[in-house]
Amino acid sequence: MTDSLSTLPNRRALHAFAKNHPGKQDEMAVAIIDLDGFKTVNDHYGHAIGDQLIKECAIILRDLCNEEANAFRLGGDEFAICMIGPLAGTIVEGIARSFIDRFRRPIEIEGRRIMIGASAGIASSKGADRITSGEAMRRSDVAMYASKRNGKMRSTWYKQSLDANRESMRELDMEMRAALANDAFNLVYQPLVNAKSGEIVAVETLLRWDSREAGPVGPHIFVPVAEESGLISEIGIWVLRGACRDALEWDDIKLSVNISAVQLRDVEFPILLGQILEETGFPAERLELEITETCLVNDPVLAARSLELIRGFGVNVSLDDFGTGYASIGFLRQFRFEKLKLDRSLVVDAEGDEGSRAMMLSSITMAQALKMDVTAEGVETEEQAALVRSAGCDQIQGWLYYKALPASEIADKLNDASDLLPKQAVNG
Repeated sequence: MTDSLSTLPNRRALHAFAKNHPGKQDEMAVAIIDLDGFKTVNDHYGHAIGDQLIKECAIILRDLCNEEANAFRLGGDEFAICMIGPLAGTIVEGIARSFIDRFRRPIEIEGRRIMIGASAGIASSKGADRITSGEAMRRSDVAMYASKRNGKMRSTWYKQSLDANRESMRELDMEMRAALANDAFNLVYQPLVNAKSGEIVAVETLLRWDSREAGPVGPHIFVPVAEESGLISEIGIWVLRGACRDALEWDDIKLSVNISAVQLRDVEFPILLGQILEETGFPAERLELEITETCLVNDPVLAARSLELIRGFGVNVSLDDFGTGYASIGFLRQFRFEKLKLDRSLVVDAEGDEGSRAMMLSSITMAQALKMDVTAEGVETEEQAALVRSAGCDQIQGWLYYKALPASEIADKLNDASDLLPKQAVNG
């Protein structure tokens, strides 16, 4: 009952270990660990490197377990830890955390420095409440997916509420699939204005969903569910196609569309992008794809390759939510974005804090040195607008000027002479 690739005991061995262990009253703890980004490694480097990575992970896990706990490979990129005895839960949690921490630095395989992550879920029981190994693994699996939803690179203990959440997510996923099939999603557009003239120079595409069951559902709720289920790629293509169709008649202004990390990792995405541009006739030079830093950090090599293909069409790429993550000067030089979008939090903090203001100013100076345009997001007050304008931002986006508008209203706003009033909110 050994896995041939990793030489670790397999799933059947875990069940046998739990069933045959003499300490029936002792605590049993199980952790399930899933690698984050393993499919990308296979797609980018090939299965031979993927197999080597699995072997390396098995060695790391076996060494961490030592003689205290038992390591298993369940299949694919999924591993497990099982221990029966005093303090089993505490020990298994410590091993899982150590395994995850190991992936905060790259693993070297055949001269390649590979960055991946890991997420874990843990469940335990003891005494009269001791559950079967099958149920322990099911609970650990539920908790592991909670770790992935909450940002990955972490471990989560199972609790009953996770089962209820999982069922809710399943129902939400089914609703989203029906909404996508029936064109029940809606697109709205928030204008960006020239910081000096107040003229509309671009619009950002925003996705809205009014569920028949739950009413309006925010993207912060349904997008993570769609990313986990894999539906986000289909939704993203629907958004991109619909936005290009809507914006075709809005002469000269840029159209920005957000893409997720899942889409950027999809080797088919650049192909689909090209097909949409050809199908809709939308000028590539007017399209701008917005990505966040999380799209890039797990596999910067694959991200760079995807961005190169995207730019090959003439499409621009902007870095969204700058100021909330890990981006550095080297990071920005590596990817050469056409635009930097300052996150609202950076703008708000700069209003009342000298250190935050200095950080915002240095970010703008850095972007300008790298020949990037700079947009300030979430501007809601005259004071914020004056601050980012004097700091050198090229564009301003926020409720001070425009809320998100349906496509039918954008053309009217483009022709509205009041666009030229840079210090007056124009919310229609």
